[in-house]
Amino acid sequence: MNIKEAIDLLKDKGYKTTGKRKDILAYFEKADGYRTAKDLITYLENSYEGISFDTIYRNLHLYNEVGILESTELNGEKHFRMNCTHHHHHHFICNECGKTKEIEVCPMDEVQQSLANYAIEGHKFEIYGLCPMCKGA
Repeated sequence: MNIKEAIDLLKDKGYKTTGKRKDILAYFEKADGYRTAKDLITYLENSYEGISFDTIYRNLHLYNEVGILESTELNGEKHFRMNCTHHHHHHFICNECGKTKEIEVCPMDEVQQSLANYAIEGHKFEIYGLCPMCKGA
């Protein structure tokens, strides 16, 4: 998802697109991988002195709820990244730096046969470890 798609989605859902909200979207569009609320507040503090975690969390929750951001949990903390909307894939996520690598293989192809009588409404497949840079390769 890019900023224009995200802004259009917010407007379609009846939400305003303030400068702060656009800056949050710009941060995630540039970010390579998952980022925390603390990462975001550190980025925004230069432009918005005194910005609160409450404001950050409220916007992160909104973006996650409407489908702009996707989330995962790393080391007991919620991390966010811009939602991938262009094609179906999954991710390898680095536990150290949060960078992601797309995985084209989908385990649901096999799982669906085992769950033939079930109505599957969605799925998420993530692999965690260290990227080559963090691994020191």
